[in-house]
Amino acid sequence: MDRVTTAGGVRATARVLARGDGRGGTVLPVLEGEGPLAVRRTRGSGAEARVLLVGAMSGPLGGDHFTVAAHAAGGARLTVGSAAATLALPGQDRTGARYDVRLAVDDDAELHWLPEQLISAGGSDLHVTTSVDLAAGARLLLREEQVLGRAGEEPGRLTSRLTVRIDGRCVLDQELACGPGAPGGWDGPAGLAGHCAVGQLVVVRPGFATESPAARAFEEGAAVLPLAGPAVLVTAVAPDALRLRRLLDGALASLD
Repeated sequence: MDRVTTAGGVRATARVLARGDGRGGTVLPVLEGEGPLAVRRTRGSGAEARVLLVGAMSGPLGGDHFTVAAHAAGGARLTVGSAAATLALPGQDRTGARYDVRLAVDDDAELHWLPEQLISAGGSDLHVTTSVDLAAGARLLLREEQVLGRAGEEPGRLTSRLTVRIDGRCVLDQELACGPGAPGGWDGPAGLAGHCAVGQLVVVRPGFATESPAARAFEEGAAVLPLAGPAVLVTAVAPDALRLRRLLDGALASLD
């Protein structure tokens, strides 16, 4: 499929649908992308299907609007990652860029959403929305990592909103705005406290409904917070992407 370019930038969509095959495996009846959003199946293990998002061009640039939709239907075990970090760059269109992620997971299905970091380059303006709809018996591991600026560079403007619903009930709805023009205090003691990397994990497991992890700090810069549902939120800030990943991986391991 070809990308669609308009006066306001590039419009591109990627779609992934995974289903259980009835024999303990996972099939991908829908695997399609446009222009800068190429999707590729890679080698999975066991019942899992694994998909990579492959950036076919730079972006998103100002004026671009990218959308990724992934649906794990009943019986599916799906992992979606990315081949490289996403780099938000400035463009000629001053309206900024949008990146929308729409995830759905049915009963007896599992989705791991594990892209690489999103880097907010100087002069860029990106608005990211991630919306997740889960059935009561669904399982989810979602990771978000954002890096504010490249080495030695001031960050661009980044606004990120994450909404998670389980069985139609909202358990998480939060927004983070960083960079030039963001509300005051985003980089102060009550915000990122001078750190340039911020990330989170959302872990949904039916077993958390009866035995949820307690709220606690995890090392310096990370916290584990139970949500009002069979879900846990891990948030972390760090001086760089490497330290951020180590904090998130460590906190996830502590939940097992």
